[in-house]
Amino acid sequence: MNCMKTKQNQRLAGVLMPVASLPGTQGAGTLGSNARRFVDFLARTGFHIWQVLPLNPLGYGNSPYQPLSSYAGDPLYIDLEQLVEEGYLPKLPAVLPLTDRIDYEAARAFRDPLLRQAFSAFEAKGLEQGAFEAFCSAQSWVYPYAVFAALKEQNGGKCWNQWPQEQRDWIVNRRYDISGLETDIRFRMFLQYEFAKQWKALKEYANGKGIYVAGDIPFYVGLDSLDVWQGRDSFLLDQRGNPDFVAGVPPDYFSPTGQRWGNPIYDWEQLQKDGFRFWLDRISYSATLYDIIRIDHFRAFDTFWKIPASCPTAVEGEWIEPPGYELLDTLFQRMPNLWLIAEDLGDLRPEVLQLRDAFHLPGMNVAQFTLNRRGSVTRNQVSYTGTHDNQTVLGWYRSLKEGDRWWAAHQLKKTGRRQADVVERMIQMVLDCASDYAVIPAMDLLGLDDSGRLNTPGTVGSPNWEWRLTELEELERRRGRLRCLIRHAGRL
Repeated sequence: MNCMKTKQNQRLAGVLMPVASLPGTQGAGTLGSNARRFVDFLARTGFHIWQVLPLNPLGYGNSPYQPLSSYAGDPLYIDLEQLVEEGYLPKLPAVLPLTDRIDYEAARAFRDPLLRQAFSAFEAKGLEQGAFEAFCSAQSWVYPYAVFAALKEQNGGKCWNQWPQEQRDWIVNRRYDISGLETDIRFRMFLQYEFAKQWKALKEYANGKGIYVAGDIPFYVGLDSLDVWQGRDSFLLDQRGNPDFVAGVPPDYFSPTGQRWGNPIYDWEQLQKDGFRFWLDRISYSATLYDIIRIDHFRAFDTFWKIPASCPTAVEGEWIEPPGYELLDTLFQRMPNLWLIAEDLGDLRPEVLQLRDAFHLPGMNVAQFTLNRRGSVTRNQVSYTGTHDNQTVLGWYRSLKEGDRWWAAHQLKKTGRRQADVVERMIQMVLDCASDYAVIPAMDLLGLDDSGRLNTPGTVGSPNWEWRLTELEELERRRGRLRCLIRHAGRL
């Protein structure tokens, strides 16, 4: 059974900050100098956890929870300045203006020709060919992903199940002639090599500063992904690769019609037959990237909502029980020191919590949901002011009805910080609570309103996933105060 592998009896505090939301002039946050500056801020302030969103190639709606691969990294995060330092680019000829929103299309249009220029220099110089070939050989997903991405671009970005049949079936029989795409495929392999190199260096830098990196992986994978194209036998699909059923959740706090995510449903009978190899490989690789893995929608290991693909909403569906105990048993037999967090939010049946507790996994507590139930917080939890799906604390407070707003302010005064604003009192309450781990979104550290909200569940596209910082200085200015709050909570 699993246990958290932190220092004995140590209470830890952390920050939720997407890499994409870091400041910079390359269109979106990267793995470069500002990421290291952010790590320095965490270390000097007394934080020990940096929680990021999935780093895989963004898919539908620029959502990190609809990635094109569970293994590949998005080239959006490759730091161009590091390519300059490596000699693969001259001094950057131009930069994008600093803004508080990410324009994904503009960022990629700016970066793509520079990445291709760097690849040409990489090929010409030949300085890292041995390391490059070793990486591609060791990571069996790299070449198939590069082919997938090249074919996807050749088909105007269409999902793989809309490609010509010979291209759809290349991953199965390798008959379609892809020799004309050889240079583009190798370019995409170079991008994965560079991403992996930069991410490894950044994680080592963070670990050297005493920071654990927490990654986030979705329970489901996107239909338009290498995972499904290559592993279609593991999903409930028809002969053309269209899903028979899709994932989501029924009506809840976030949406009266539920959330129809559209991800294909796993074929659990097939997964059992091959020893859950799909899941074991996916988690095993993620464990090389992160110190901690948070599994989004953990409840689906107990029961998942199965929606007929023909239904336009998530109102219709049925709860299905997968072999969750068997899978997790197999997982921890292979990786006994795995450090997992179970996202166990929402209206759950008791069996979900029993499954979580059987493997001693910490669950989650979100203060916006449990302000009136402080006694519900336990040690083996990660407490948050909010997650990537919540309003900011300030936005939440302002959206309350007048009576509820008065009641919330009254409850938060129990922190003993009567002169502090509502946001700081909420942060202090989360830091002071009984849970071993407390994570605060960067937007709440800055006291932002809903202009800093990352995502609104049940909606797709802008403005979701677009918020970003224009500077780190404001966080630095708050460092002393935040360190005092962390020290007061005994989390240094």
